[in-house]
Amino acid sequence: MLSFMKDTLGVIMGGGAGTRLYPLTKLRAKPAVPLAGYYRLIDIPMSNCINSGINRIYVLTQFNSVSLHRHVVRTYQFDNFSGGWVRILAAEQTPGSQSWYQGTADALRKQLFQLQVPEPRNIVILAGDHLYRMDYSLFVQFHESHEADITIAVKPIAAAGAPRMGIMKSDEDNQIVDWVEKPAPDQLPELASVKGDKPYLASMGIYVFRTQSMTQLLREESGSDFGKHIIPAAIEKGMRVCAYPFDGYWEDIGTMRAFYEANLALTTPDPPFNFFAPEWPIYTRARYLSGSKILDSAIRRVVVAPGCRIDNAAVADSIVGLRSIVRPGAHLHRVVMMGADYYETMIQIEENRELGLPDIGVGEGSVIENTILDKNVRIGRNVVIRNHEGEDEEETDTYVVRDGIVVVPKGVVIPDNTVI
Repeated sequence: MLSFMKDTLGVIMGGGAGTRLYPLTKLRAKPAVPLAGYYRLIDIPMSNCINSGINRIYVLTQFNSVSLHRHVVRTYQFDNFSGGWVRILAAEQTPGSQSWYQGTADALRKQLFQLQVPEPRNIVILAGDHLYRMDYSLFVQFHESHEADITIAVKPIAAAGAPRMGIMKSDEDNQIVDWVEKPAPDQLPELASVKGDKPYLASMGIYVFRTQSMTQLLREESGSDFGKHIIPAAIEKGMRVCAYPFDGYWEDIGTMRAFYEANLALTTPDPPFNFFAPEWPIYTRARYLSGSKILDSAIRRVVVAPGCRIDNAAVADSIVGLRSIVRPGAHLHRVVMMGADYYETMIQIEENRELGLPDIGVGEGSVIENTILDKNVRIGRNVVIRNHEGEDEEETDTYVVRDGIVVVPKGVVIPDNTVI
């Protein structure tokens, strides 16, 4: 481990209400949303920290945080001799503040005392809803070598995507000289930093702060957001703010369409993000499940998590999550099935018959496409869920249509012969 990494603290932002991923965030925080049938979103920055040599990590939480707390506590435990720890800083009312977190900067401001207690030299600030691999030790090394107060990870992008991002202009020494949050198209010509078809540097929402500089900014500035308030203020104050170019795969999966497509991309022969990389594993909670059983089924380009049973069904271009049950005659195409938290016992299945409820999983003869099935859903027999791409958004008691994708929320029952 590089020596300066021992003085580096990781901070993962737990996010707010996560409205762009609703209804997946109806009952859970955004970083607790299941990913790839086996993981949760927060496992990505947590694993990047561990693999990079950052073993002192705070997770700041506020909204629907119970399942996130449970996952973090069960999963990430360091031994007594490593000096590492993971601690949750939940939003709280104090004598000095009666309000909840109002943004990323405000959350850190409210927890400033706790962040200073370990006496870190640098603090790496991370989002909980991005999919990527990054060696933060190289990021911090770049930050140190440039003697920066703040370093921002950036991705080169084309003009089409620039108005949705925070765009910065840097000089030949990678120092940022201008920053515009979500610039208008007529502002773009003056913000180009590099040549080529991707001339604009977009903020990835990943930062390294020198602790002293961050403390000064949060005490002097009242703004609640880094991109809109704190970073521009740092540039105006003459602080050294640098851009760290990142050329690997990175996807902000905080919207329903991005989340859905990023999951389905994992089923391709050469996915842009590889969970199989042995030199950089992605960690998650250990589960003691048997291997999945697939009987007389047609399976094409599918990621199947442990503990599943697929019986005489057809599944293509889909994610099949933990403990999923897909029954005979079912057809799934471009489906993200998150699975179940438990198996039903024979007594529970008999009770389902008495109550007229389908069992957890997908029932016989059901045809489902372009759909996200959250955990513990009960899809009856001969249910049809069709493609709603290009149609208006819709919300009912049993499903939500977002970005053309049908989302069946956690624990919902879809009766036999329903057509959506």
